[in-house]
Amino acid sequence: MGSILSQFVSGLNKALEDHGDGNDIVTKIAESIKDIKEDVASVMERDPAASSESEVLFLYSGVHAVSAYRLAHMLDGKGHKFTARAISQAAKFFTDIEIHPSAKIGKNLFIDHGAGVVIGETAEIGDNCTIYQGVTLGGTGKHVGKRHPTIGNNVMIGAGAKVLGPFKVGDNSKIAAGAVVLNEIPENSTAVGMPARVVRQKGVKTENDGYCGDLDQIHIPDPVAQELCRLRQRIEELEKRLDEKEKGSE
Repeated sequence: MGSILSQFVSGLNKALEDHGDGNDIVTKIAESIKDIKEDVASVMERDPAASSESEVLFLYSGVHAVSAYRLAHMLDGKGHKFTARAISQAAKFFTDIEIHPSAKIGKNLFIDHGAGVVIGETAEIGDNCTIYQGVTLGGTGKHVGKRHPTIGNNVMIGAGAKVLGPFKVGDNSKIAAGAVVLNEIPENSTAVGMPARVVRQKGVKTENDGYCGDLDQIHIPDPVAQELCRLRQRIEELEKRLDEKEKGSE
């Protein structure tokens, strides 16, 4: 245990040395403070439950996890893999959110609630994205290289959704809660189901959406329920034709 702790401290000291003189360190600290301020502001804007900036800063696990990720990512980029991963795992212990240090994350990521969120090594996330609890940005195998998804800007991923594989989810798209996404999602789309299907694109229903009255739940319809309704309508239509045929033969 002592040797592991020494390795962690040594890696952290070496990382500080790599940044050069004190002015570089001060600049990096100033940038980190600016990032945290932007994170807090974005949470205040998007979460109606946030009552104050102090609450967000000190009590929101998503903010803590993203802040820890930035430090770990910086160390990872300098080649201090063990120290970066140690920070990542410590953040996971305290926040229940696991973000691999090698992942690439843009500005203003909001992880709401956060419990059970996993972001893999080669995952990429754009700016102004929102991720809810239980989301996994994972791979589908043991192959090396790019194996995790790329999430565009302004994307919302609902609670419990799994996005698995090295494809892209386009800008301004929504992934419904519980969806399992295995293929690329175009920009400005809404995907639901298991496996996920695009049911809206640029605000227009797709052929996967089906139709059965008003089953659109908060603009994210259930494609399975709508397919069942469409089948029921087809059965009723066939029964009606059969009845008419039987009456005509009498």
